[in-house]
Amino acid sequence: MTIRQEHVTVATHGRGTHEITAACAAVLRRTGLRHGMLTAFCRHTSCSLVLMENADPSVRRDLEAWLDRLVPEEGQGFTHTLEGADDMPSHIKVALTRSSESVPFANGELLLGTWQGIFLWEHRRAPHDRTVVVTVMGE
Repeated sequence: MTIRQEHVTVATHGRGTHEITAACAAVLRRTGLRHGMLTAFCRHTSCSLVLMENADPSVRRDLEAWLDRLVPEEGQGFTHTLEGADDMPSHIKVALTRSSESVPFANGELLLGTWQGIFLWEHRRAPHDRTVVVTVMGE
């Protein structure tokens, strides 16, 4: 088994989902591996990784709106507010979602469903440069 790893930087523009499927697939192509597992891991505590529909953006907007209603910024009485009102809600949103995603691959291609994509989900209002570690294991 061979293991390869790269860091992918994602420049966010504030809250929202940012598709990283193509960046992950590019890492896979550079490895030359044919069969195995790709794992993406987000090195931050206020943004998530999710597998989500990539055909209709309203799906992602609806999910974002739902999570914002579940974890609103105002009136929660959080004590962790050093970095702003959106900081603690962002940490909670990460705890409710995921920091990593694993996708199998075969014949050098990710085995995602027809409308699936890999997304970094920025939970903070301000733009950030985020680092995702992509690890490819296989043969």
